[in-house]
Amino acid sequence: MTTTSPPKLPRPPRSRLGHAYGEQLARNASTGHPAAAALASATLKLAYQDRFLNGPAFLSESELRTLVGDLHTVYALLRSLPERGFGGSTTALAAAVGMDPVQSALITRSARTGQLLPLGRADLYHDGSGFKLLEFNITSALGGFENADINRAMLAYPPLEEFVRRHELRYEDTLGHMVRTMYAECAANIPTDRAPVVAVVDTVENFAVVGPRLRVFAAKLADYGVEGIACDLGELTYPNGRPTASGRTVDVVFRYFLPEDLTDPTAAAQLEPLLTAVEQGRLGLFSRLDAELYGNKGTLAMLSDEQYRDLFDAAELDCLDRLLPWTRYVRPRATDPGGSRVDLLAHALGHQHELILKPTLLHGGNGIIAGWEVDPAAWESKVTSAMNGPFVLQRRVRPAAEPFPDSVGGLRELFLNWGVYVGARGVGADGYAGGFVRGSTDPAVGVVSMGGGATVGCVFHGGDC
Repeated sequence: MTTTSPPKLPRPPRSRLGHAYGEQLARNASTGHPAAAALASATLKLAYQDRFLNGPAFLSESELRTLVGDLHTVYALLRSLPERGFGGSTTALAAAVGMDPVQSALITRSARTGQLLPLGRADLYHDGSGFKLLEFNITSALGGFENADINRAMLAYPPLEEFVRRHELRYEDTLGHMVRTMYAECAANIPTDRAPVVAVVDTVENFAVVGPRLRVFAAKLADYGVEGIACDLGELTYPNGRPTASGRTVDVVFRYFLPEDLTDPTAAAQLEPLLTAVEQGRLGLFSRLDAELYGNKGTLAMLSDEQYRDLFDAAELDCLDRLLPWTRYVRPRATDPGGSRVDLLAHALGHQHELILKPTLLHGGNGIIAGWEVDPAAWESKVTSAMNGPFVLQRRVRPAAEPFPDSVGGLRELFLNWGVYVGARGVGADGYAGGFVRGSTDPAVGVVSMGGGATVGCVFHGGDC
């Protein structure tokens, strides 16, 4: 009698939970599709089409606590940059990262109103020894409001539900954290006798593309006692100085537009009465526009740059050295990873396959050039054109392989971009606000993104691994 041996597992991975889950699937045949419920969800289909991983990613409790602690340290350092390095001036910091005078003025103006609590999404690779922070998106326009929906959909697969229950794993509701942060930041504008009316707002141009998804977002707010309305800036009217949308007076605007969107004069003009209403205390804005300053790739580069190291104490430097890859503004002279002063163009040309070029003022992977994906002439042209502009060079991080179920009962190796959300410790849990992953089969991937063909999955945490 012949027997079928279980699928061969990849080399021992970073995640012991991921490895244990793969072994369970290899030992026990199961029926059904792991992502069937996610594929059947209209909400998730709108966000991610049919591109779901066949399993979740896992974070151990100790690993998660270390990572979240480091991310909160980085957040605090980013927020302290005006005081530590720019004489307390947000305008000076905005100019230093390449924002134009209009954007700088808007950010400075917004920073004078309300408060700004921690909320962000860290984009990370794990290189096998630890997490490395590629970007830190600090904004209200984070996406990820369906994160918990992916977790719940994946739990409809019995083998995963049993594994999660046996290991006492958990997940966080990212949207719940966002709503609680909004309540805390905009407390003065939240009514106590009725549900608050919250307008989820983007520019006219952006809303034409993302409007269907923002309408889903607005509808989901009802689960948290909020009356949500999705609209564009041009749909807001201001009778008596307070904005209205769809005939309803708005208490809070949940901002999805970014400073880069406001270089358009029409969008800037449509923003003006909104900011005036905020300044007069008639409206809450979540989040303030200066959040984008701290989530800028340029401010993150300052934390990595040798010239700013004397701003930080030993514990802060330990965190930065652990978490940040070498990142430098594209300037004629800079320090290399060893701390030596070098001609940056010569360094970039000599280490092309270890570097990635990023614009500081764009989002969603736009404008990013991976040196290993272009020929030498194109790389030289891109770096030369970026010199003295709003661009950074970052050392390449090679993500370690993770085991994931494939579609035929075996396992395959994937390379993950982790989206880890953090929030204020006093608002929700202890600073972790959920997560998701995007996976690629390409070990040399430049940017793991949905636009680049990645598939998406959820994150469970806990357990002893």
